[in-house]
Amino acid sequence: MIPLVHDFTDATVLVFGGGPVGARKARRFASEADVVVVSPAFVDREFGDVERIRAAPDPEAVETWFDRTTPALVVAATDDTQVNEAIATTARERGVLLNRADRAGGREPGSVVVPATVRDGDVTVSISTGGGAPALSKYLRTELEETLAGAGSMATLCASLREQLKSMDVDPSRRRKIVTDVVNSPAVWTALRSGTANTSQVIEDVLYEQLPVGGEHP
Repeated sequence: MIPLVHDFTDATVLVFGGGPVGARKARRFASEADVVVVSPAFVDREFGDVERIRAAPDPEAVETWFDRTTPALVVAATDDTQVNEAIATTARERGVLLNRADRAGGREPGSVVVPATVRDGDVTVSISTGGGAPALSKYLRTELEETLAGAGSMATLCASLREQLKSMDVDPSRRRKIVTDVVNSPAVWTALRSGTANTSQVIEDVLYEQLPVGGEHP
C-alpha cells in the first residue's frame, strides 16, 4: 500500500456501523467531510458533527445507501460479515474508496487504511502498520507528539520566509540554504516551542547570520 493524503472537503463519507469503531471513524472524518452513519443502534459515545440514521441495512439494501449519499469513501464497521462483504463489493464496483474495519489483511483493491495521525498546525505525520498492529501505531503516535511540537509554527515561518526571500530576489539556491539552516536551527525550534516573547528576535538573529553582510534582511 502507498500512503496518500486525500482532501475530503465537501465530500461525503458513509459509515456503516454505530459501535465504538464506527464512532471513532466518524469523528475522524467529521473534521473535514460530510459524514453519514447508518446503524440500527448507536453506542453512547461522541460521533462528532455527523448525520446519524437509525436503520439496519441488509446486504441487498447496501446499494441504496450508496445511491442516497454518493460517498467518496465508505467505512464498513458493522458486526455482520455479509453486510460488510456487500459494502466492499458495491464500493469496488462503483470505484469508491473503502475502509473495512473488520479486516486487517487481504484487503480489496481500492481499500484504505486510516492511520494513526499526529498534527501540529499544517504538519501531519501518519503511522500505519497496514492495519495489523493498531497498538503499535498508537504507541508511535504518542512518541511523535513531543517531537512534532512547534512543527506547525516552523512550517508557517518557512513559507513566510520563502516569500520574503523571493521578493528580495535572493538566488533560489541561496533561498534553499537559508530556509534549511532555519529549519536546522536549535535556537529557532526552542523559541517556537516555548512561545517566548523574544521568538522574533531569535529568528532575526539566525537570519542575520545567513544573509550577506550589508544585505537587506527580511
